[in-house]
Amino acid sequence: MSEFKLHPQLEKDGIWLGDFELSRVLLINDSQFPWLVLVPMQNDIGDIYQLDSCQQAQFWRESKRLSEAVMALYKGDKLNLAAIGNMVPQLHVHHIVRFHNDALWPQPIWGKLPAKPYSEQQKQQQIAQLQQALQPHFQVVAEY
Repeated sequence: MSEFKLHPQLEKDGIWLGDFELSRVLLINDSQFPWLVLVPMQNDIGDIYQLDSCQQAQFWRESKRLSEAVMALYKGDKLNLAAIGNMVPQLHVHHIVRFHNDALWPQPIWGKLPAKPYSEQQKQQQIAQLQQALQPHFQVVAEY
């Protein structure tokens, strides 16, 4: 089995929080929305149907854990999930917490606003809160 390689665009846009059994969890570096991405650690997979049935079941369990954790943490009004992959071919599913009063409600967020990166303090706070919320089935990254 070859070593997992994260697509360069996901590496550039995301902050690695840690891993579930199957999937890597990234926080997208845009402070305007609580926005996480779940990436199955399988090379050369572009769509969910390409995962075997056990991996699919595991992926949806991890997505459920992530979804429940971020909605409890951020108290959002809606959680948007999307697996588009037109620009980044590696399978990744966006989990975006939305609020009735956010800058783009009710429209989708894609390509509407330039990203507003977290300050270092905000980033460290988000990492700590999210890693705590995702316990106990989560392997945190020691260095970020």
